[in-house]
Amino acid sequence: MPSLAVYAWPYGLFFWAVIFWAFAPEFRIISRKTEPLTSAQDAGSKGLIAIGQGLAMFAAFAIAITVPSATLPYRLWLFWAGLAAMIGGSLLRRHCWRMLGASFTGAVIVRPDQLIVDRGAYRYVRHPSYTAGAILFFGIGLALANWISVAVLMGAVLIVYGYRVGVEERALLATRGDSYRSYMSRTKRFVPFLF
Repeated sequence: MPSLAVYAWPYGLFFWAVIFWAFAPEFRIISRKTEPLTSAQDAGSKGLIAIGQGLAMFAAFAIAITVPSATLPYRLWLFWAGLAAMIGGSLLRRHCWRMLGASFTGAVIVRPDQLIVDRGAYRYVRHPSYTAGAILFFGIGLALANWISVAVLMGAVLIVYGYRVGVEERALLATRGDSYRSYMSRTKRFVPFLF
C-alpha cells in the first residue's frame, strides 16, 4: 500500500465516497437559505467552525503528504478504523439532526419557545452533535495515518467546538433559563458519565 491510502486505488475510492457521504448534508445545513448567516446569539461561532475546520482539513492533508516521517505504523488498519469512525460520527450527527429537527441550525439561534430535547443521544449528553463531529474528524486523521495530521484536526475541533459550546450554552441559559439549567445538571457535555 502506498504511504497515503486516501490517494491510492482502491482505498481512495472508499475514502472519498465516505467523505462525500459524510459532508454533503453538512454543507446543506450551513448553506440553508432560510437561516441567517449569523445571529446575535451566535457570536461568530458558525464562521469560526467553518473556517477553523476547513483550514485544519487543508493542513492535515498537506502534512500527511509532506511530512512522511510522522506516518503512523499499521497504516492499513488505521485507514479502515478511520473510515469506520467517519461513518460512525456521521451517523451520530444525522441522529442529532433528527432529534433536534428545526432546532438544529448552523448558527446559534435559540427561541424562547424552543423545547429542551432530552431524548436519543441528548438523554445522555448535551452536545452529542459535537462529539460526533470530533469522531468524524478523528476518523479523517486516522485514515491519513499521520500523527501530526491527527493532532492538527483534533486541536482545531477542540478550539472551535469549545468556543461554540460556550456560546450555545450561554444563549440557552439566557433564553431558556431554569429548564436548560436543570437539563445541564442531569447530563454531561460530550461523553456520557464522564465529561
